[in-house]
This record gives sequence, C-alpha cells and structure tokens, in this order.
Amino acid sequence: MSDSKDAARLILVDDHPLVRDGLRARLEAVPGFAVVGEARHAEHAMTLAALLHERFPDIRVLVLSMHDNVEYVTNAVRAGARAYILKDLPGAEIICAIGAVLDGKTFFSEELGARLIQASTLRDPRERLTPRERNILDQLAEGLSSKQIAQRCGLSVRTVETHRQNLERKLEIDDQAEQIKFAVEHRRSG
Repeated sequence: MSDSKDAARLILVDDHPLVRDGLRARLEAVPGFAVVGEARHAEHAMTLAALLHERFPDIRVLVLSMHDNVEYVTNAVRAGARAYILKDLPGAEIICAIGAVLDGKTFFSEELGARLIQASTLRDPRERLTPRERNILDQLAEGLSSKQIAQRCGLSVRTVETHRQNLERKLEIDDQAEQIKFAVEHRRSG
C-alpha cells in the first residue's frame, strides 16, 4: 500500500482476526486506502479514533455489521456513523461505501436503506401491524395473557402465540417482556 499522505487512513474493528485480515487484504489492494490500525473491541477502536480525531477532526465512521436490525442502524447513525452496511455484501460494495463516506455522503445497504425509509415514514409503529395484531397488542397492554386473549377472541392459544411472534418480528422486539412494555407505551387511546 502506498504511504501517500493523501491516502484514506482506515481503522478496522472486528472481534474476529480472520475478518480483519480479509478486510485488510481487500482494502489495501485499493489505491488510495491505507489501513493504519486495527482493534478487537469497540472500546479500543474508540480510543484509537479519539487519538486520531485530535489530529484529524473530520474522521468518519462506517459500520460493517452482521446485524440488520433497524434499531442498530439508527443507534449507529445517532452515534455518528455515516454508513451502515452488512457483512454479506460483495467487496466492491464495501469499497463503494467507503468511497461515499470519504466524499462526505452517507451509504446504507440497499435493503437497510429501504427499511430505514419505511421505519421513518411510519410514525406510529403500530401501522406495521395487521388489525388482529393491533388488537392482540391492545389486550397485552391490558395485562391479559395469551390464554386469556385466546378465550376472549375465540382463537387457539397457539394462534395467539403466532401473532405474538409476528409482533416481535415486525416491531423488532426481542422478548415477551419488551413486547408488553411496547404494548403499554403504544396503547391505543380511547
């Protein structure tokens, strides 16, 4: 790799040495890129970035992740990331993302970009749900169990549980406690 002063200086962060090695090899093959550091953990990366930021205040962050959860993307952007791309992308797209960030632009994997736009246009997360799912969510907010909801709606407990799994997926909620918390916080008024 060229030692040119104009080369984009990159720091790689990943807890897997093999991933870092592969990224380093791919990035160092690109004219104008110089991998200047590596970190195994975000805390180490933040220390490196802080040191570099003192000398280079325009430092930019790109997140390469296996997680496609919109909440993760949103949190990364709030923390200052200019790009968020998934690890399963071809190397050429990763290079394109780095180029976009270096040009002062943002970059998101196509699928993530579409999901972010959808999430931002749906002001009420309940809009992602079917009427039945909204009804079950409202009953969860009342404190009813799946068995009670099934009895009230004339459904099997298994059907209610399937709807609850769909709620978790659509609302990107990890467990039943979070589902109930969401239900209470987004209870339908009236």
